[in-house]
Amino acid sequence: MNVTETDLALPDGRTLHVYDTGAPARLTVLWHHGTPNLGAPPGPLRPLSETLGVRWISYDRPGYGSSTPLPDRTVGDAAECAAAVADALGVDRFAVMGHSGGCSPALATAALLPERVRAVAILAAVAPFEADAWFDGMAAASAASLRAAAEGRAAKEKYEAAAEFDPEVFTDADFAALNGSWSWLNDVVRPALGAVGLIDDDLSAVKPWGCDLAAITAPVLLVHGADDRMIPATHSEWLAKRIPGAELRLTPGDGHISVLDHAADALTWLAGQDSSASDATTGAR
Repeated sequence: MNVTETDLALPDGRTLHVYDTGAPARLTVLWHHGTPNLGAPPGPLRPLSETLGVRWISYDRPGYGSSTPLPDRTVGDAAECAAAVADALGVDRFAVMGHSGGCSPALATAALLPERVRAVAILAAVAPFEADAWFDGMAAASAASLRAAAEGRAAKEKYEAAAEFDPEVFTDADFAALNGSWSWLNDVVRPALGAVGLIDDDLSAVKPWGCDLAAITAPVLLVHGADDRMIPATHSEWLAKRIPGAELRLTPGDGHISVLDHAADALTWLAGQDSSASDATTGAR
C-alpha cells in the first residue's frame, strides 16, 4: 500500500501536508494523528486495510511537518481541515479514526460534519477540559504538561523548553508495544518533536472545543487502556456518557500505547458499520 504525499493550498494561504493511499476503496478512513506525531496513516494497519478495502487519507495538523501553523486553533478547526482534504481528494463521505491527541479532532469532525462522517473509532481519547476530575489519575509528567497549557502559551512554551521524557507515563505493556507491534510510532514521533503543533494541540485541549458532542450522529467506538497513565480511562468513560449511542471498550492491562494493539479490531468495526459504503464498483468512497 503506497502513500502519496502532497501539499494542499488552502484558501487563506495556509498549507496542509496531505497523505493518501489511493482509490478505489470500499471505505475511506481519515486518520487523525496523536501528539506529537506526523500524520502518516498507521503503518501497522495497512496490511489489514488492504484486506478490508480501506483507503487512508490524512494530514499533518497545523504546526506539524510542512503544515502551516494556526495559532490559537481550536479542536473544532480540525473539521475544516478534514473537509478541505476530503474535497481535494474527491471524497464525499468517510469514517474517522484517531489515537490520543487525534481523538478530539476526530470527534469534532464527526460533530461538525455529520452529513459526511460515517463512523468514528478512537483509542485513548482526551475528554473536554470541562470533564470532572480531568487531571485525576494522570502520571505527574502528563498532568504537569497539561497544567502548563492551562496557564497559557507562555507557560506551555517555557515548560516544553525544559521538559524531558518521564518513563512513568508509560506501562511495561506500552514499552513492549513501542519496541514491537507499534514501533512504527517512532517514525512519526521523532520528526514531530519540538514542533509548534505540540504546543497548539495541548492549548486547544484545555479550552472549549468549538463543537457539541451531542450533535454526533455517526456510530462511535471508544477504546481505552484500563491502565493508561497518560490519559486515564475516565476520560473515555466521560465521553461515552455524552456521545449518543457510543460504545466503550476498556482493555484490561493496556496503557496509552499498548491500547493500539486493539486498533485492528477498531478498524474492522469501522469497516462493518456501513456496508452500503463499500461498493467499489459504483465509485462510492
